[in-house]
Amino acid sequence: MATTFRCKLITPEAQVLDEPATGAVVPCWDGLLGVLPGRAPMVMQLGTGQLRIDFPDKGQAKGGSRAFFVDDGFVQMVDGTLTILAAHATGAEKLSESEAQAELASVNARRTENMSAVELDQHARDKKRAEAKVQAAKTFKAQGGF
Repeated sequence: MATTFRCKLITPEAQVLDEPATGAVVPCWDGLLGVLPGRAPMVMQLGTGQLRIDFPDKGQAKGGSRAFFVDDGFVQMVDGTLTILAAHATGAEKLSESEAQAELASVNARRTENMSAVELDQHARDKKRAEAKVQAAKTFKAQGGF
C-alpha cells in the first residue's frame, strides 16, 4: 500500500504546490475532509478555511506540515492525486491576525438594513471568509507560527 499521494494546490494565478503528502485536512463546503494514501476517488466543493498538508520524511527532511487559507473551488482525489482547485490560497505564514481582525471588523461595520437579498448573501459570505481567515491566523500562531 502506498504511503504517500501526490498533492496539488492550484489557483487561477499559479500552481502553489505539487508535492508528495502523507495526509491532508481539507475544508469542504460541509465540513472537514481527511485524506490519506489509498483514498477512494471523490469530488467535493471546497469550502473556506484552513487546509493542512502533512509531508513525508525524506532524506534529511523531517516531514512536517504546511497550512494554507483557502476559499472557493473544488477538490478531486483520483489515481493517488489530490488536486485542490482554489479561487484563493494563502500560506498561513503570510496571514496576519491583526489584518484578518481588521477585515472582519470592516465587514461587521457594514450596514445591512437596506441591502438586497443578493447583497445580504454576499455580506454573509464575506463575514464567513473573514472569520475563517481570523481562525486560520490564530491556529497558525498557536501552533508555533509567528
